Amino acid sequence: MIDFLIYFGYSVLILDSVLFAISFFKKEKVNGFFLIYLLFATIMQVSMEALYHLHVKNLILMNLFFIGQMMALGFFYGSLMNSRSQKTIIHTTMVLNTIIIGIQSWMDYEQFFRYNLLVIVITNLSVIVFAVLHLYNMLTSEKKYYYITIGLILYLLASTLIYIVGNINVKLDDDFKFLLVYFNSFLLIVYYLFILYDWKVSFLGKKKR
Repeated sequence: MIDFLIYFGYSVLILDSVLFAISFFKKEKVNGFFLIYLLFATIMQVSMEALYHLHVKNLILMNLFFIGQMMALGFFYGSLMNSRSQKTIIHTTMVLNTIIIGIQSWMDYEQFFRYNLLVIVITNLSVIVFAVLHLYNMLTSEKKYYYITIGLILYLLASTLIYIVGNINVKLDDDFKFLLVYFNSFLLIVYYLFILYDWKVSFLGKKKR
């Protein structure tokens, strides 16, 4: 069952990437940074899965994924901000996080090859802040990438909590660990479906009208 969830999630992510890429090249006002994020996520997910089957540790790719996700979504949400102060907050946060992670890696470079809770927490929480800023702006402006933002906030909040719980309780029994993986995979699919629905509303719906 877990394999089905994982591969179904990959399939939806690939579908999202293809649909947004088609809309982008048809010049349908797809944000380029979001397309980069989708393509980056697809490549990283496939790469981590390949390393897993080759019995090679993929923790370095996981850490790079969280950092890359923060950067891509940071530029994405930064491009949607109308306020210069909000853009500054996002870009400054990205720089500070990169410096913090860099200092940690410089002090103990092996952290980059391990399950790095610091990287997971500061990058995910930063993206949540970026998304909440955009959600706040949408209260008085066009609801652009609304469903994507809602899905992202819900997924990252729950997923970050799962990573924290899994790290604190290192001696969890296998059944509970499996339940956490199962739940996280399910949440990821829900998030990818939010992206798919946003594409439908933003582009497919407009074509029909």
